[in-house]
Amino acid sequence: MTTASVEELRSRTRALLSEFDPADTEPLDFLRARFDAGLAWVHFPVGLGGLDAPRALQAVVDAELAAAGAPDNDPRRIGIGLGMAAPTILRYGTDEQRSRLLRPLWTGEEVWCQLFSEPGAGSDLAALATRATLGADGVWTVDGQKVWTSSAHTARWAILIARTDPALPKHKGITYFVCDMTDPGVEVRPLRQITGEAEFNEVFLTGVRIPDTDRLGAVGEGWQVAQTTLNNERVSIGGQRTPREGGLVGIVAGTWRARPELRTPELQQRLLKHWVDAEVLRLTGERLRQQLTVGQPGPEGAGTKLGFARLAQELTGFEVELLAEEGLGYDDWTMVRPELVDFNGREAGYRYLRAKGNSIEGGTSEILRNIIAERVLGLPPEPRTDKDVPWKDLAR
Repeated sequence: MTTASVEELRSRTRALLSEFDPADTEPLDFLRARFDAGLAWVHFPVGLGGLDAPRALQAVVDAELAAAGAPDNDPRRIGIGLGMAAPTILRYGTDEQRSRLLRPLWTGEEVWCQLFSEPGAGSDLAALATRATLGADGVWTVDGQKVWTSSAHTARWAILIARTDPALPKHKGITYFVCDMTDPGVEVRPLRQITGEAEFNEVFLTGVRIPDTDRLGAVGEGWQVAQTTLNNERVSIGGQRTPREGGLVGIVAGTWRARPELRTPELQQRLLKHWVDAEVLRLTGERLRQQLTVGQPGPEGAGTKLGFARLAQELTGFEVELLAEEGLGYDDWTMVRPELVDFNGREAGYRYLRAKGNSIEGGTSEILRNIIAERVLGLPPEPRTDKDVPWKDLAR
């Protein structure tokens, strides 16, 4: 990072603010102008919301805009698009796909979801059975079922992997697509969770037509393309930027300070351990983000996601125990369809129940441990007898 490059970013940001005063500009118009000025994600190419600048310089832009009261793109609402779809489109998409999809994705005009997991292919994602068949007209027809799909009920687009050659082993013969969620063959049904809410969905695909121009990467190389998505997903879940004592540990520490009558020496020792674990995870996430400034995310992101899931479940369990009978007070089982998961302002019982899903979503903790062992530590992989067997011959 050089002084000149920092000053250039500040100059560009101030020029944007001068031309599009946030106080007088509609938020969407401001976001579109920000994208066109290359200040959306500065490390992206020129013309695609960026300036081919170092990723670390994004903080310069964000600080200037925050100080001016500029609107953001509500990143939590469009997290799948920002954290998973966009990096994959950038790496594997055609020029036409990038130009068409990235701008409305970043501005939040179009919400994205992820059609990966299936009832019979969750942890073993490569065993997926959703089929895509190419017709003579250059259009793929997709049939199958996906599950645990966040935001499917609000999404305009989906990233989708489907089997295009069942005669090949399961990790091959998979192709990656962009799926139009408004296609009449797409049916979204809510999945009610232990909290009573339905933030996830199951999605049924019946004769869904996807033009070949909406394919990402080569036919049959969908598994390789999906690794970009999955690596970014783990980073986006486990590597979220939070201040010291932010998130769940801040909620629990706040209760501890406000309710001295609940304290015991044993609980104090446990809370101190959780606080230290949270700080270690926060610093590890910062280090991971520093590594991302010079390259693509790798399997190391599995570690932060694994640590996030474990800590969330330990903290919410501790909070319920700290509050005793008060911690069991969650009793609202109304089926609602939230766009976001928000732990703030909710009961401890809700947080405890919702955190159970943290070790499943974004890759189960068991699978993440395998990734860390094999791809990070270099340990021998477990024997896999089905690795070279044609998918059509696998027992299901």
